Amino acid sequence: QVQLVESGGGLVQAGGSLRLSCAASRNIFSFVFMGWYRQAPGKQRELVATITSSGTTNYANSAKGRFTISRDNAKNTVYLQMNSLTPEDTGVYYCNGRAIVVGPIGAHDYDYWGQGTQVTVSS
Repeated sequence: QVQLVESGGGLVQAGGSLRLSCAASRNIFSFVFMGWYRQAPGKQRELVATITSSGTTNYANSAKGRFTISRDNAKNTVYLQMNSLTPEDTGVYYCNGRAIVVGPIGAHDYDYWGQGTQVTVSS
């Protein structure tokens, strides 16, 4: 069973920074891409950033210029550096890993999720 374990969340003042980590229980090259999503209270989960196995990154408009996603293949860990945080960044941040799995009906995508880490930005 693949596990994704997030860490690094916490309480920070507006304008501050946090670095989230996501440690995978298997080689992260096995994922097509890995990413960070967040869910604010009363809202749907939304994409924050993704990074492919080749290192290509993609960011939500709200994250561009402030957040940086990166990966350390040797540690099987993906990071999200968050700077210039605002109260609108508050939420539970989830690590995601998209893999291709082969089943009885063929190959299909499968998403693995971590348990989430709380980020709270105070004004």
